[in-house]
Amino acid sequence: MKTLAKETIEALQSTLRGEFIQPADPGYDQARTLWNAMVDRRPAAIAHCSGVADVVHSVEIAKQHNLLLSVRSGGHNIAGNALCDGGLAIDLSGMKSVHIDPLTRRAYVEPGATLGDFDHEAQLFGLATPLGINSTTGVAGLTLGGGFGWLTRKYGMTVDNLMSVEIVTADGKRLWANAEQNADLFWAVRGGGGNFGIVTLFDFKLHPVGPEVMSGLIVYPFEQAKSVLHQYREYVKTIPDELSVWAVLRKAPPLPFLPEEAHGSEVVIFAFMHAGDIEEGKRLVDPVRHFGKPVGEHIGANPFTAWQQGFDPLLTPGARNYWKSHNFAELGDEAVDTVIEYAGKLPSPQCEIFIALLGGEANRVAADATAYAHRDVNFVLNVHGRWDDAEQDEACISWSRDFFDAATPYAMGGVYVNFMTEEETDRIGSAYGPNYDRLAAVKQKYDPHNLFHLNQNIKPQE
Repeated sequence: MKTLAKETIEALQSTLRGEFIQPADPGYDQARTLWNAMVDRRPAAIAHCSGVADVVHSVEIAKQHNLLLSVRSGGHNIAGNALCDGGLAIDLSGMKSVHIDPLTRRAYVEPGATLGDFDHEAQLFGLATPLGINSTTGVAGLTLGGGFGWLTRKYGMTVDNLMSVEIVTADGKRLWANAEQNADLFWAVRGGGGNFGIVTLFDFKLHPVGPEVMSGLIVYPFEQAKSVLHQYREYVKTIPDELSVWAVLRKAPPLPFLPEEAHGSEVVIFAFMHAGDIEEGKRLVDPVRHFGKPVGEHIGANPFTAWQQGFDPLLTPGARNYWKSHNFAELGDEAVDTVIEYAGKLPSPQCEIFIALLGGEANRVAADATAYAHRDVNFVLNVHGRWDDAEQDEACISWSRDFFDAATPYAMGGVYVNFMTEEETDRIGSAYGPNYDRLAAVKQKYDPHNLFHLNQNIKPQE
């Protein structure tokens, strides 16, 4: 295992307020464990930063000593780039502060915070911003890749609600970036990932949501999949922006409202949330109850924080994960047939295919307004391979890849960067789309030597 020179270790230890961990330390293995159990990397050192000064000093030392550098925030990081082998891992997971200003409806969020941390504070005032669907997701990674969730149709992408950032760049400078200051950098971080520096504070605008929302699930047996999915794609063309309805094809978890005989069987789940009047939400989702004969349903008023945690049991840490993703403008017959074919041969009880509905406010923003460019996408499809036993690696990865390949002819060609695995370097251009050249120019300005390259990397413009 690569070790750091004595003077490098001394420099890090003398400048770090947070904990400094090396391979011989008792907490090292825990500190290098990521949410995705397929990732097994051994940094030469891990710097647990306690504040901006720790981040600045760590970046300066990494650059001065030519260290391989990775950055870990608070969440999933499916690609595993949050850790590196033999270099310095900057760990921000302890920087979890969330401060809400209810008068100005703004949230100031450190990079180690999760969606659960955010919701806990914001919902005290009945406020929220579009952030994912799972409370253990990290705010930082989700935001930097674009970000979407239950509120996206009503209030846009996460980056559309980002007002400014504090960021440490490759030269160790702490900058503030917004529409007036360092506007090119602010544009780039709204969808360009961690390519341009380490964001140490996010400033979001907030919207009145909750504390209760109309939400729930309607579950159909798999033999009705073709009929209900065809009805779904027509139904979502008619619904208002306040309503989000996603489709998930998987084996049924042991939900209390499902009959026991349905547990473990293939099903189609429609998950929905209405960001408005609860009774109006119930009326709007009533047609979904009549797509066919449901095997079970759970519809009603739920705390927004509870709904954001509803899928947590399906995304616990420690499992092996391999994802593939496509963007769609429409779900044509061939695409639906392909989804059904592969949902009918899931290699693990945890594998699933989910179809996230976008559109609405997210599509009313110009493609070049932020680095996130995919403003014509109506559906994001995620092939979620997930399993526990390494002996299932080949079967689950093959299933994910085969489905991805089979669906490719019907997709738009773009991809949501947060759902990409490390191996998908050939799709980086597709992830950033028509904004890639502009992003490369910003990269050249703020990180010309590509210090921050352990990500879906944008190379500096030559």
